[in-house]
Amino acid sequence: MDQSKVQAVLDWSSPTSIKQLRGFLGLTGYYRRFIQGYASIALPLTSLLKKDSFKWDAQADLAFQQLKQAITHAPVLALPDFTQPFTLETDASGSGIGAILSQGSHPIAYFSKRLTIKMQHQSAYVRELYAISEAIAKFRHYLLGHKFIIRTNQKSLQSLHDQSIQTPEQQAWLHKFLGYDFSIEYKPGKDNIAADSLSRSFFMAVSSPHSTLIQQIHQAVSADTSLTELKNRCLQGVQSDSHYQVHNNMLFWNSRLVVPQQPELITSILKEYHSSPIGGHSGISRTKVRIARQFYWPSMNKDIRVFLSECLTCQQAKSSNTVPAGLLQPLPIPFQVWEDVAMDFITGLPPSNGYTVILVVVDRLSKYGHFAPLKADFSSLKVAETFMHSVVKLHGFPKSIVSDRDKVFTSKFRQHLFKLSGTSLAMSSSYHPQTDDQSEALNKCVELYLRCFTRDNPRSWS
Repeated sequence: MDQSKVQAVLDWSSPTSIKQLRGFLGLTGYYRRFIQGYASIALPLTSLLKKDSFKWDAQADLAFQQLKQAITHAPVLALPDFTQPFTLETDASGSGIGAILSQGSHPIAYFSKRLTIKMQHQSAYVRELYAISEAIAKFRHYLLGHKFIIRTNQKSLQSLHDQSIQTPEQQAWLHKFLGYDFSIEYKPGKDNIAADSLSRSFFMAVSSPHSTLIQQIHQAVSADTSLTELKNRCLQGVQSDSHYQVHNNMLFWNSRLVVPQQPELITSILKEYHSSPIGGHSGISRTKVRIARQFYWPSMNKDIRVFLSECLTCQQAKSSNTVPAGLLQPLPIPFQVWEDVAMDFITGLPPSNGYTVILVVVDRLSKYGHFAPLKADFSSLKVAETFMHSVVKLHGFPKSIVSDRDKVFTSKFRQHLFKLSGTSLAMSSSYHPQTDDQSEALNKCVELYLRCFTRDNPRSWS
């Protein structure tokens, strides 16, 4: 740290107006992710920002001094090792949730969030389940594609994999766990002290994102004379551009890791965030957003556009988008997950283990989908059985189903079946697939994904 800047913060006089207080909180808030318990510490100060509430007292002065001390001490967090399993410890109190991502005994990142008034009145099971879902979403870039252990003090969550989906909370959150390889362990609250304390102090101290490319970027910056000089100026406090900072001996631009202009290194980043299964060969905008969250180099936008325009897989697998036909009226927005679904088929696939068709069922509210392989000679009865096994068993009968006019959907058997179950059928207009846009859009995404990642072996899609 620059000692002159540290001393300037320590010598900061107590605010005498709301404007001065906002200036101080603006500075400290910029570094809140590095301050353990920021929201809890700053609570007496933020309460003074309310109308006609500014009254400096001993409690506010104590919080002021604590924040000055916190902002002048750097946190100690470990870098992740993606060859080792992660451990995610979560906890929920009556007013907040907390989580710690670690490997062994070394913490990697912290997370906490204050609960809404509605969530505070939920049961302990719901709050603990919510804590797990939010922590997984927060640390997605660490956990996706790697095995990890979840430790919670809610014993009933040990059997989460084997529980039937019954409650609205389970329907709303459990789909967020799909695609992750994890196991859940019970850890009593008395042994889960760290996560328990985070749930009771509302801070947002999350480490900067890291990847396997960190070491390469660090070495490349050290070998680049201009970036090394820029880094030294930042350490000395003489750099005119305030957007550049140095944290943990690494150069950042607006909290994004600076990447040297080395084609091989930039190409590795682009392949990781676009061409990998996680990247999914996304478009320019989505790829740009993903990369810009973590990295920065001057010609980033141009390099992304050029790389995607030259991607051979995208050129061979993607189709061009067309303007929607006519003035379309949207379907009403559902009020509950899996009450209103859309169904369609993906046909004409190369034979894979005897299957050539995919049944697609998508929830129109959450956009979550179920996929089931079918053989070419499928019947209405077979589709009904697959639908019962894949959807009804998990979510119950929907209130409405939107589909095209395939003979499977228009059969008398199927119409009577859903009439008896209280489900209404809605057919799309002839020659207007946009009516069933939910399933059509999902079909397009699935087909694109399969084309991209089974291009060398098309019969392996199942």
